[in-house]
Amino acid sequence: MAAVREAAELCQLVQETLASQSLEKTDRSPVTIADFGSQALICSRLRQALPEDPIIAEETSEILREEEASEAREGVLRYVRFLRPDASSSDVLSWIDYGNQQEHTQRHWTLDPIDGTKGFLRGDQYAIALALIVEGKVVVAAVGCPNLSLSAFGDSKGVIAVAVKGQGTEFYRLRDMELLGDASVTEIANPSEARFSESVESGHTSHSQSALISKLLGIQKPATRLDSQAKYVVVAAGDAEIYMRLPTSRRYVENIWDHAAGMLIVQESGGQVTDTLGAELDFGLGYQLARNRGILVSNGKFHGKLLQAIADTTPED
Repeated sequence: MAAVREAAELCQLVQETLASQSLEKTDRSPVTIADFGSQALICSRLRQALPEDPIIAEETSEILREEEASEAREGVLRYVRFLRPDASSSDVLSWIDYGNQQEHTQRHWTLDPIDGTKGFLRGDQYAIALALIVEGKVVVAAVGCPNLSLSAFGDSKGVIAVAVKGQGTEFYRLRDMELLGDASVTEIANPSEARFSESVESGHTSHSQSALISKLLGIQKPATRLDSQAKYVVVAAGDAEIYMRLPTSRRYVENIWDHAAGMLIVQESGGQVTDTLGAELDFGLGYQLARNRGILVSNGKFHGKLLQAIADTTPED
């Protein structure tokens, strides 16, 4: 919780001043100073507290080490020093690379330092997502959402959702870590009354198939589009009943850092998470969910009907 909160503070500082500036990774997805700074802070805390635990994280310092990235490198250091005044440039680069584990081990962490980078750049929703995986099972999770407000807690903007397997999910206010309350999904059992939460980016999910499923199930309410694992959080908090990530390509494989923390947050709130074929998510294969296709998240009251609707609207080819 402390690591995620510290990273969220850095992200908020960067979003206030540099939201329009980003670098490009080799896959051309945007990556900001905040991604690197967030990963550096969280990985350094984990390494200090649990030095034997490997970390599978999204970023690497490789592009920051390039000669032409000196301005970005100094930018990352400058923001990290707001919270760690004694940090050096070599410290920060090393902290980032603590997260370079890729293979599965019996016990490891997975981190998305900013999930929803495009949302971050727009000034919208993003999340800092951290989870502990033991023997292929997610057992601890924290998801920080600095820009998210939940209806159950009034106008309290900025929350951290924290879950421990078998112990439920709790919400904390980000700015002072005051406990807001326990998480609980809704009891809505009729799909026609349900509310969708889906990705903003059409490249992440098939909006057209979502629309077909909504029509098939008689869902009337328009979908709420959010970036990041904030979508898991709103289902856990009872602000939505459904989140679907419907692959737009047969070749697309999900990464574990995009789903591990959010999955446990929802499950410990009473909801259900599977892939779009109904299988449990398999976190025992390194950094990817190679045995799963897509993601289906619900309050658990009509999960089977959703799976059938997905099957009925998925093209055979």
